[in-house]
Amino acid sequence: MRRRVGTASAAHALLQATTMTHTFSTHRFASRRARPALHPVALATLLALSGTSVATQAQTAPAPAAAADAAPSLPAVTVSASGLQLGASDMTTPATVLEGDELVRRREATLGETLNSEPGITSSHFGAGASRPIIRGMDGPRVKVLSDGAELHDASTISPDHAVVSEPLLATQIEVLRGPSALVYGNGAVGGVVNVLDGKVPTAIPQKGYEGSAELRANSGAGEGAGAFSLTGGAGNLAVHVEGVARDAGDYRVGKGWSGGSKVLGSFNRTDTGSVGLSWVGDQGYLGAAYTRQTAKYGLPGHNHSFDGCHTHGDHLHCGAHADDEADGHDHDAAAGDVPVVDLRSERFDLRGELRNPFAGFSALRLRAGVTDYKHDEVEDGAISTTFKNKAYDTRVELQHEPIGGFKGVIGLQTSQRKFSAEGEEAYVQPTVTRKTGLFVLEEYRWNDWRFEAALRHDRQTAEAQTSGIERSHNGTSASLGAVWKFTPGYQVGTSFTRASRAPSAEELYAQGLHMATSTYERGNADLRSEISQNIDVSLKKTSGDTTFGVSVFRNRIQNYIYGRTLDALDGLQLLQYSQADATFTGIEGQVRQRLTRNLGITLFGDTVRARLDGGGLLPRIPATRAGVRLDANWQAWEGQVEWVQVARQNRVADFETATPGYGMLNLGVSYNGQFSSGTPWQVYLKANNLTDRLAYAHTSFIKNAAPLMGRNLTVGVKVAF
Repeated sequence: MRRRVGTASAAHALLQATTMTHTFSTHRFASRRARPALHPVALATLLALSGTSVATQAQTAPAPAAAADAAPSLPAVTVSASGLQLGASDMTTPATVLEGDELVRRREATLGETLNSEPGITSSHFGAGASRPIIRGMDGPRVKVLSDGAELHDASTISPDHAVVSEPLLATQIEVLRGPSALVYGNGAVGGVVNVLDGKVPTAIPQKGYEGSAELRANSGAGEGAGAFSLTGGAGNLAVHVEGVARDAGDYRVGKGWSGGSKVLGSFNRTDTGSVGLSWVGDQGYLGAAYTRQTAKYGLPGHNHSFDGCHTHGDHLHCGAHADDEADGHDHDAAAGDVPVVDLRSERFDLRGELRNPFAGFSALRLRAGVTDYKHDEVEDGAISTTFKNKAYDTRVELQHEPIGGFKGVIGLQTSQRKFSAEGEEAYVQPTVTRKTGLFVLEEYRWNDWRFEAALRHDRQTAEAQTSGIERSHNGTSASLGAVWKFTPGYQVGTSFTRASRAPSAEELYAQGLHMATSTYERGNADLRSEISQNIDVSLKKTSGDTTFGVSVFRNRIQNYIYGRTLDALDGLQLLQYSQADATFTGIEGQVRQRLTRNLGITLFGDTVRARLDGGGLLPRIPATRAGVRLDANWQAWEGQVEWVQVARQNRVADFETATPGYGMLNLGVSYNGQFSSGTPWQVYLKANNLTDRLAYAHTSFIKNAAPLMGRNLTVGVKVAF
């Protein structure tokens, strides 16, 4: 990728100094969005021969019109969550970073859909209101979602119909980590860590006293309208920040030919988010706090109340005479009645600070703390049927030491507590209190063209079921080793080995009852042991020249893997028993880009993952193989790309699971960057997804048949920075 000149570089210079919620950076044109129409075998061959890395999605943006013909190099990108403020090229495992113009183009209404097209990352897709990232086939509590290093503590790890309380339109950068750097955020993050950076706590005083941005966007697929603003002002040592987003989207259209109609009933999403923050900023650091409130209403497609009264007889389901029970006042015909609605309210207080050179031998002291008060009601026919509450806090302190014998590193302490409760018809988990404490250390050592990294973390977790009084404690120690060798200019190879322990969640231990949203009857197991995963990851990257590439292969063997094993199924209802068995995940992911001219480039990329039980059998909802091809171009202030994404049929299914047909999608995007006479930069963008209006299903979704993916959708937006 190369920096633009002229108008674009002026805009970049202005915006590089800002710390606003929406960074309108124009320094890159990343082309990461498509997947080629390749057969899985062709994909594996392509990646094995030419490679492609996911580290910062190793690619080179099209060279600007005014640029010379010299071979480009990938720009340096700092990964905030790495613990040592490393560049993406220094990471021992692939790190995905979305920022600037690329982030503006990629953002969707949910975090999962925003990251869904990145190699190795898919989403849980539960209609339009809830979608969580899935990394290399792992989801739920195995993927931690952070807000600038602090855990979010919403209810999204409990069930896929619960939204992630993070607003993509307010993100300035999104990072996805794996390996040693992810380990320091909790040994439960065996899948990875998603860190969402924002500007709600100012870290610097604006140079001209103020800075900000405003954005409006709309799409046709759901009739969505959204607006966002961000403003930071400061004087002396004080800085204040305010930001907000309002979104109103109706039921979305699906591809042509769906038997359920043209739209998914109950897929609407209305969300309002606002934050205010205040910081004291000095020469050696800052200390600030912010208050964030989010309210949302979104539908739950596929919610089926015909299972009311179903229960278990041993390992079998029984739904006897309850089908005739209509005296409860509910209309259970989803096609004719109202779809249940989630009415969500989340309030969060954040405290963030950094002190540089706090005392001899240490270069930085960092603090991240958050308190969350989360609640959502599930409303049916105008009455509250179930209420979920989650009150939690998370505190993290890091101390970065000066080099000692060539070693540079971070030591830290993290502690958290979560009080979760569910009351009402679908209170399938009794009230629980989960407490966690972790100690960690991350060290690096550089020698010639080598960089070595090691991480160690010990965690203790207690999970108490308040109704039954049962309490379970788990201790786990995790370790990771990694190395990067830049064996010749522009080329590098990285490898890491991680042994991690994950304690079972409260839901896996104590669930007991019907869960209508996912059409399951869930049963926990209080005797579950900690998972022990052993993961090896090897990557190869080329970061300069007309051809840039990277490939990553991984193998993750997990002892005592915890999963919802389906014991029985009856008329669409499944009996899930949380069980343990050894399992193995293997996969390959990456991309390769060829610069054709200084204004034109082509990219091939894709991913595949296989997950099976070592004793025989497959795991459910594992993403299908994907591949794609993208053509990108720029001319003066214009940028554009067109891509074809091919998702293979997923017929490697678990017991009681159905295969999912494959599909192909045609997408394109175009943007124009300009300036007002005052020098204020602005951007207009248009993107069109699924232009052929293809009917497509997400195999990773619990409700794939009730909520197909969105059909043809046009999004247009304008963004101004000042």
